[in-house]
Amino acid sequence: MLEVKDLHVNIGDKKVLKGVDLQLDHDETFILFGPNGSGKTSLLMTIMGFGGYEVVQGSIYLNGEDVTHMPIYERARRGIGMSFQRPPTINGLKTRNMVELCAGENEVDVDALAEEVNLQDFLDRDVNSGFSGGELKRSELLQLLAQKPELVLFDEPESGVDLENMALIGKMVRRLLEQDLQPQPDKSMKEQKNQRKTSGLIITHTGHILDYINADRGMVMYNGVLCCAARPRDILEHVREYGYEECVKCLK
Repeated sequence: MLEVKDLHVNIGDKKVLKGVDLQLDHDETFILFGPNGSGKTSLLMTIMGFGGYEVVQGSIYLNGEDVTHMPIYERARRGIGMSFQRPPTINGLKTRNMVELCAGENEVDVDALAEEVNLQDFLDRDVNSGFSGGELKRSELLQLLAQKPELVLFDEPESGVDLENMALIGKMVRRLLEQDLQPQPDKSMKEQKNQRKTSGLIITHTGHILDYINADRGMVMYNGVLCCAARPRDILEHVREYGYEECVKCLK
């Protein structure tokens, strides 16, 4: 589904990505770890097509199509959705109307979706205006549920979320990724996995999201470079014990 080839990106005069290669299949969830300032968010923003992230070398392909220089709205139409770490407030636009815009031609019941994420009382408020951390995340999940993207980019879904909201957010992230953590006895694990169609690329610091989803692969980003490929939980345990210094050794 997603292929990133030798991606070099600048923000102004600063190099933030230095030759990133990444592939995601239709049925994969990929976890990206890394310290602050390592380039993780820059990678997601570049894939989504935000301005200010200059691709100086390399390409981004979605389902075989080169989207490297496409505007954001074209990438969204082709199936990319994104949840931000700090989503903006949009004064003058009601949440209900935002969700309807995200749905596009999809047939959705906005009220029913809002009830699922416990946001039914916010539909007539301006988008993200005065929302708490958990409410911001639930608002974004509501928009993504309406959009039904093929590829979902999550920038720290746990950020600013308390434990009570984390369970609901984890459940909705799992739903977006079309993951059912309950085994189906009549189907093999391979068959169950192949039923999934949505790919996910998730940035996490705490690893709490791993309590709610099945993650297939993980890597560490350090100083604009991807390294240390392993099972996501193994990476998390290693980072908790040793920090990211071992990743520096890998890069050397």
